[in-house]
Amino acid sequence: MADNSATQEQHYRIGDFAQLSGLSSPTLRFYEKEGLIQPQRTTNGLRYYTKLDLSWIKFLRHLLGTGMTIGELKQYVAWRKAGDQTIPQRLELLQNVQQRFLKRYAEIQHNLQILDDKVNWYEHKLAGSINEQESFANYLETLGHAE
Repeated sequence: MADNSATQEQHYRIGDFAQLSGLSSPTLRFYEKEGLIQPQRTTNGLRYYTKLDLSWIKFLRHLLGTGMTIGELKQYVAWRKAGDQTIPQRLELLQNVQQRFLKRYAEIQHNLQILDDKVNWYEHKLAGSINEQESFANYLETLGHAE
């Protein structure tokens, strides 16, 4: 890690930044190749990163976590670089990703509910509080849950 005096911002070499960001060095290079990040370069051509880069990486990881594709990220980054006149496009893109994510999130919640119900069904079966003949489908019906 290079610390450039108290008056300058801290610079991180790729290995240190990889550790700090939780990404591997090859992933950081891939993001750079795809235009998602733009590290600074020393006069010797070595990349370095700053705290601002770390904030940007965290934001990108949040977007990726919602299911945004690399292609969508690239488009978002291009629009961001183009300036505030692209805010309507960025907003529409983020809203579309948000809608997809919410749909997937609802599916995940439903799957978790069925898993919880199955665990509870087995626990009740073992405890003898459910008739041995009661099917899981009937159990779900009594709970008002759909398969």
